[in-house]
Amino acid sequence: MTVGAVDLADPHTYSRHDPHAIWRRLRADDPVHWQPAEGDRPGFWVLTRYADVQAVFKDNRAFTSERGNVLATLLAGGDSAAGRMLAVTDGARHRDLRYVMLKALSPRALDQVGDKVRANTDRLVAAAAERGRCDFAADVAERIPITTICDLLGVPAADHETLLRLTKSALSSERPDAQALDEVAARNEILLYFADLVDERRARPQDDVITALAQSRIDGRLLDEDDIVLNCYSLIIGGDETSRLSMIGSLAAFIEHPEQWRRLRHGEVTVAAAAEEVLRWTSPAMHFGRTVLAELDWAGHRFRAGDIVTVWISSANRDERQFDDPDVFDLGRTPNRHLTFGFGPHFCLGAHLGRVEIAALLDALRRHVGEIRPDGEPQRLYSNVLAGYSRLPVVLAGGA
Repeated sequence: MTVGAVDLADPHTYSRHDPHAIWRRLRADDPVHWQPAEGDRPGFWVLTRYADVQAVFKDNRAFTSERGNVLATLLAGGDSAAGRMLAVTDGARHRDLRYVMLKALSPRALDQVGDKVRANTDRLVAAAAERGRCDFAADVAERIPITTICDLLGVPAADHETLLRLTKSALSSERPDAQALDEVAARNEILLYFADLVDERRARPQDDVITALAQSRIDGRLLDEDDIVLNCYSLIIGGDETSRLSMIGSLAAFIEHPEQWRRLRHGEVTVAAAAEEVLRWTSPAMHFGRTVLAELDWAGHRFRAGDIVTVWISSANRDERQFDDPDVFDLGRTPNRHLTFGFGPHFCLGAHLGRVEIAALLDALRRHVGEIRPDGEPQRLYSNVLAGYSRLPVVLAGGA
């Protein structure tokens, strides 16, 4: 395999090849790589080194998110949510909207939900360990983040399963033969669902994030329905995917690296440090993207206005220039300044909650589980955005 022959926009690339081998080659030989145009699809830049990825993340003057922030929208020519959804908004509007979102996700709300996360996680892991066998993805990991973010937003418990199904389809698929239209349909269903829920909360306010957003103002004006709906969509996608895939990935890593599981279980590493390494190692969001606003030189390359630049977190989090032995899964790793939650103005709003969820899982595992073994073939996601497993059958032997 030569990197130049690999299409980094094609989801098949990540199921047919070892992406980390691709990233190692690019970091070493072509860290500012040009992916050529393919048919009607434009070409794009691929940045794989930690320093470059971090620099693009924090520079919202040379690069904009408002023409899309993942390949699907960037290559399609733009994102219809630009200027409304926080992730694809820049400038003063981004600052004001981020402030509103942070107020809605208040420390009081996050502290309350943190207690629920720990209790729910403990119950799910204990039940799985008692059964002995489970699909860890479906039986444990899928049940934690979706419950957490739905509770925050105020989604009725009866609708959690529906939203889980839709979020799993919105950015990835469990099948390579899935149609792009399936993803579009899933995204539209989520938006329509939240439009109805916003109407309900405006009529009957409750103590939840949707109500808080519905009552928020920017420049003296209440947020309109589109602003609220699009940001609820962003919250539920972001609040579910990273934590869920990191949780599933942690079990896969423990199976592959049993000595690290032993270290965690015997208290040789802290849960907090272990959670950071799980986030670095799994890197569920493989890339984000930006559009160049004005011509500039970058590491000897000329970026032109309108060029698409993609930054690959899955590569940056294994960069030899930033991490010692980056291809070693080390739960005691310190320092561990991974970029899983991004960096700069668009740093993930849910980073604190994600860390709480991963830590709760690791703590519950080490208390309830003695041994972790594979119990069948895992199934990887089919995506050029998300990395991880949709199915992970395991045996969980009870702890002593």
